Amino acid sequence: MFRKKLTRALVLLFILLLFTTHSFPISVQAVEVIGDFDVNSSEDVTVIAQLEELSILEGQQKEDEYSEVELLNARTKIIDNVISELGDNVVVNREYEYVFSGFSVELPAKLVPRLAEINGIKAIYPNVEHQVNYTEVEKEFTNPKMLDSVSHIQADMVWEEFGITGEGVTIAVIDTGVDYTHPDLEHAFGEYKGWDFVDDNDDPQETQPPSGWWPPDYPPYETNHGTHVAGSIAANGAIKGVAPDANLLAYRVLGPMGSGTTDNIVAGIEQAVKDGADVMNLSLGNQLNDPDFVTSLALDTAMEAGVFAIAANGNSGPDKGTVGSPATSRKAVSVGATELPTKIYSASIFTSENVEYSSVKVMGFNNEDDINNISGNTYGFSYVGLGRSQDFLDVDVEEQVALIRRGEIPFVDKVKNAKEAGAVAAIIYNDQDDDLDVTIPHMALPTLTLSLAEGEKMLSQIEDGKDTVTIEMEPVDYIGERVTDFSSRGPVQKNWMIKPDVSAPGANIISTIPTHNPDDPHGYSTFSGTSMAAPHVAGAAALLIEANPNWNVNQVKAALMNTAERLYKQCGDPYPLIAQGAGSIRVNKALQTNALVKTTSNSYGRIEADSGTHVMQLKIEIQNLHPQRHRFGLETEIIGEPEGLKVMNSRNLNIQSGRTQEIQFNLQAQTDKLEPGVHELVVNVIDGDKILGVPMIIFID
Repeated sequence: MFRKKLTRALVLLFILLLFTTHSFPISVQAVEVIGDFDVNSSEDVTVIAQLEELSILEGQQKEDEYSEVELLNARTKIIDNVISELGDNVVVNREYEYVFSGFSVELPAKLVPRLAEINGIKAIYPNVEHQVNYTEVEKEFTNPKMLDSVSHIQADMVWEEFGITGEGVTIAVIDTGVDYTHPDLEHAFGEYKGWDFVDDNDDPQETQPPSGWWPPDYPPYETNHGTHVAGSIAANGAIKGVAPDANLLAYRVLGPMGSGTTDNIVAGIEQAVKDGADVMNLSLGNQLNDPDFVTSLALDTAMEAGVFAIAANGNSGPDKGTVGSPATSRKAVSVGATELPTKIYSASIFTSENVEYSSVKVMGFNNEDDINNISGNTYGFSYVGLGRSQDFLDVDVEEQVALIRRGEIPFVDKVKNAKEAGAVAAIIYNDQDDDLDVTIPHMALPTLTLSLAEGEKMLSQIEDGKDTVTIEMEPVDYIGERVTDFSSRGPVQKNWMIKPDVSAPGANIISTIPTHNPDDPHGYSTFSGTSMAAPHVAGAAALLIEANPNWNVNQVKAALMNTAERLYKQCGDPYPLIAQGAGSIRVNKALQTNALVKTTSNSYGRIEADSGTHVMQLKIEIQNLHPQRHRFGLETEIIGEPEGLKVMNSRNLNIQSGRTQEIQFNLQAQTDKLEPGVHELVVNVIDGDKILGVPMIIFID
């Protein structure tokens, strides 16, 4: 993430004159300049200039016969003026016209004030660094059967019950590139793969390893992030993504070390729209919490043009206000990350009297039946060293427990080898002094862990002829789906909107990667981050679009948000809306919804503390998808029930089939009775036994 603090100012030219020795006429035009620029420096910087002239898509939305030629002529004239006024010190790099009207330009920082003087320029943005931000789980802990996330959001139910798999829907992956040769992904790419904006060619492959030495304390030069994202969307091989039959396009906007700049990202968004993408996924971002930053504005326009845009919310949580652009977009769907539900088991083992194993823990298991089948039973056990396949050749572990030492190969491979040799369970002990406290879902066998000392103690039991072990396991706790600590929180500054809009699994997600090993080029790995949550939503959107080809982006967004499952902490309190949005997506429920509840905003905005009583209005639209006229109920849940907030509309209503009715909600806020900060409420539309929720907030400052 870009961590330099950026400031916003409405900079008038006569103010800028105070900071430069250049002499030029004062313009009455006010140009918004975003960023910190040293206007006394000759060092080159790249900025993005936004024009007053509308982009093609913005113009077409406002007038049917918007002239692309006039836009081109206007931009060309302004660029000519820039070069004429500022001289040969400036280089125009990229021009934008489709989702954004403007150009990127490299120039000495001291010339930024003079650029702001050029007639026709509306705003100037810094070309900030964007970075993939995720955690790769050590390969020792990786299990290629970690597919719970896809079934958890109900994607497999949609495949099986309705035959909906994303077929015919095109999804743009705007990222580090994609390894389109991966056997789980090659089906999703046609002859045209997308575009590489880092190297400016038609081969959007991941960054390859450096040709020479690379400092070991640096981040890896090569990349695999975009391939992992693509796999979560549309893999169809050893693993399956959410929409396994969707089409993919890759746009490489982030290069070595997963880093890239705003000018390439905006270009990638433009090209994806031009290429006819139905959905676009941006698992990238910066830390600029601003709905009017250029990447956020570009996504707004893409959504207006009918391309369903998804952005990762960021990994800077759990503090409030940590969401960054482009997830700050007013219209795009921003996604927070959750961790899947977990049942916690305790374990004990017995080999002989007066021998204790206090460090024993449960590493993982495939399902509860496996636990129940071995718990309470006594088995022989044998030592098989590091658990490599060759270590089992001379050891009989049929219907036994395999005792294995940590090291050399991944845990899951050790246990897989044990299962193939006929073992019923495995015990892995550490190769260093600490306890081995690791949890890995879906192990091939019930697997326990021990410390080094207690593993060696168990090994000595074999030498003493005490080679049987009794295993006891019992559930001690259940932790439901929860918002990860790293997931960035809202609200968005300026408009105080809730972000994320929805959440999805983003912790310990298995997907496709390039290994960058010519002898074994394709693999799988486990990553964590909102980067991993966003493609779940992209795939879910593809399923809804295939099932409802006439739906617009707002209908798809409403279906996902209305049917999302609210998440609660272990104490029973709900997670804040600015942490989870509407909740965790459930695509099967979204597909079968009989109503859509839409709103243009989910915020009543900001009001000053102790400023009296305010009445604010917010509108929602209810679309009846039932085959007949239907009666809906309305209820409002004010979270925490603070004194000083009151909603003054909760009536029931009948809506004809296929029709949409607008409802206005008035919120009365008595600021002298409200604590400063975010206050949350949920408007619930009651549709029989279903509740369709719309999250709302108000910010008391």
